[in-house]
Amino acid sequence: MKKLALLPLSAACLLLSSCQTTTQTLSSDLAQLGNTLFSNVNTGSAASALVSNQDIAAAFKQALTIGTGDVVQQLGTHGGFNLDPKVHIPLPNSLAKVQNVMGAAGLGFMLDDLETRVNRAAEIATPHAKELFVNAISEMTFDDVLAIYKGPQDSATSFFKSKMSAPLAAKMQPFVNQAISEAGVIQSYDNVISRYQNIPFMPDVKADLTSYVVDQGIEGIFFYLAEEEKQIRQDPVRQTTDLLKKVFGNQTK
Repeated sequence: MKKLALLPLSAACLLLSSCQTTTQTLSSDLAQLGNTLFSNVNTGSAASALVSNQDIAAAFKQALTIGTGDVVQQLGTHGGFNLDPKVHIPLPNSLAKVQNVMGAAGLGFMLDDLETRVNRAAEIATPHAKELFVNAISEMTFDDVLAIYKGPQDSATSFFKSKMSAPLAAKMQPFVNQAISEAGVIQSYDNVISRYQNIPFMPDVKADLTSYVVDQGIEGIFFYLAEEEKQIRQDPVRQTTDLLKKVFGNQTK
């Protein structure tokens, strides 16, 4: 009977040992996140020993919040898309024929005006994406943080793409409609098509500029979000909040 009684006790010990190992693994992963996530952080500081797992996760979320905020602010200003060759929005392929014909007829300036206004519409609509990013970051779990940490340099961007592409497009659609009107895109487009249709033997063309601006705007946001993520991983101390100083402070000179 004593031998049989020992069996449940042994099983309990094994289970407890397994739970302790799992807990230690998670704790170790999160501690490693605070100590080695960015190459320039001094892992030997005494302050790092006082940082909790919650501080580490919160600091990482805060760095992402600041980073995404910077991207939205950068692209949501006048010239944010139009003057940046990396994210400048060209006219859609459906207008390529119009662009070639009217350029040959000396009317290319009208297409240039339309392209500028398309980019301006994206700039006007972009700031409305900030709230969606903030919400997505606030909902990130420890598992999300660890997966991003252990993933490639654009893993946070990939996380946002998978979680936000559809709702971000839906969120931006009405604002893009308003921005297109505000930027004078429709009037410019109608002027272009009117002049184009006056040229004999030209085929009809149609362009869904609203969907196009939404898609291109989102691409621009994610492009710079990936760039920002690289900077966050390399040098979080450039984000000068108390929490980030606490977690990622004492940068090696």
